[in-house]
Amino acid sequence: MKITLFGKSINDSNIQPVIRLVNKLELMGWDLTVHEEIYNKLRHRGGFRSIVKVFSDTNDFSGDCQLFISIGGDGTLLNSLPFIRNRQIPIVGVNTGRLGFLAGINIDEIENAIEQIRDKKFTIEKRSLLTLETADGLFGELNFALNEFSVTKSESASMVTIHVYRNGDFLNTYWADGLIIATPTGSTAYSMSCGGPIAMPDSENFIITPIAPHNLNVRPLIISDKDIITITADGRTNQHMVTLDSRSSIIDSMVEMTLRRADFQVSLLRLDQHDFTQTLRSKLNWGIDKRNES
Repeated sequence: MKITLFGKSINDSNIQPVIRLVNKLELMGWDLTVHEEIYNKLRHRGGFRSIVKVFSDTNDFSGDCQLFISIGGDGTLLNSLPFIRNRQIPIVGVNTGRLGFLAGINIDEIENAIEQIRDKKFTIEKRSLLTLETADGLFGELNFALNEFSVTKSESASMVTIHVYRNGDFLNTYWADGLIIATPTGSTAYSMSCGGPIAMPDSENFIITPIAPHNLNVRPLIISDKDIITITADGRTNQHMVTLDSRSSIIDSMVEMTLRRADFQVSLLRLDQHDFTQTLRSKLNWGIDKRNES
């Protein structure tokens, strides 16, 4: 089996489990392609007893693998998407960070997880993405997001006025610090922190969540991901910040931005004993009665 290892959050506190992971993969006879940051961290620390391929960016990543292992947190997994794009290579997230909704395997259980993957005790989940279209091709070929799109003010003092249309019909004007359009996967990320609802991964919707709206009667809204959303933004400043997951850019006022569901999906590997509701319970402490704690 051909495996790719990707990560940017490896430090002295978690380097030993990563070394054990590499040693186990080599012992199983699997071919490794490794991101240069992992390679540089491990090559003098007991990792890589066999010859591995090394890549540094999207230009020298061939995509010749059956599994892409992201080591870090949810942000690291999002950073792996420009490498995967529409190749349909399953991604498994190993969590060395904190919350980790996407990176669902704890670093301390990675060796057992690899054995389960070897024994095919897993499910491949398909996750939808959104794409952003502008006249000048903002973000180029990387104009997609697994979690969310956002448009926010570029200065701290003033609000931004955001005009939103759904399938060509006027929906609302938001006076706020910004606006988030989230996928179901992104419902547990930035949108949730701004009061948006949590959506099941297969619910096929977009979540429109205002960021600190001036109108207190404005609430998050769920629409179908078959809808096409058109957005323009203006305000006291002539430019605004636009983000797609972890990528950001500045855009001029009143530039038309169109959002729609992407024509491809991302494949996430989930171990059989893990599921989304279990993740919600463990990460958000659902079902725990705090009243009995001293």
